[in-house]
Amino acid sequence: MSLIEPLEAVIEEFSKFPGIGKKTAYRLAIYLLRRPAKDVTRFTDSVTSLKQKVTFCKRCFNLAEGDYCMVCSGLKRDGSKICVVEDITDVMAIERTHEYDGLYHVLGGVLSPLSGVGPEDIKLYELFNRIREENVKEVILALNPDTEGDTTSMYIVRNLKETDVRISRIARGIPIGGDIEFSDDATISRALKGRITISNE
Repeated sequence: MSLIEPLEAVIEEFSKFPGIGKKTAYRLAIYLLRRPAKDVTRFTDSVTSLKQKVTFCKRCFNLAEGDYCMVCSGLKRDGSKICVVEDITDVMAIERTHEYDGLYHVLGGVLSPLSGVGPEDIKLYELFNRIREENVKEVILALNPDTEGDTTSMYIVRNLKETDVRISRIARGIPIGGDIEFSDDATISRALKGRITISNE
């Protein structure tokens, strides 16, 4: 059965979301159709506002409403520590623990030669520039414990071997192949506290 064009257009847009298939997209579209007009308007206005007002921090690439995110703008953050993460959701997960007082650097991905993702495709060069220009004493690698995460960590270690920066990695309380964003607060907290130093010699 062919669908009404406006309905089909909404289903098509929802289908572009990660993890959303055609059936779920159809249910979401029907849900919106059944909501009062004011609710749908509020939803579309919030999405428009999100796109217009939320951007990426010029320093660490976390979410921000201006040039810099709340972490980089925080006066009580320890600027000598940078925690390197793959995605913005990892920042949110670590912040929930209230155990880390340093800054972040969001790579926006990890190295994956098989997928054609190289150093120039993520924010690695920006990380190295920050380390050179800022008074950074420790880099904490908080990348997911999988092949791509380990490959990216090794690349960072190799490129910092001529520096005096301490390089550490969060402890393996997070299971191999697991995602930081889906780990509970206690596990992330233990992983941060139990981080180990990686030799960069």
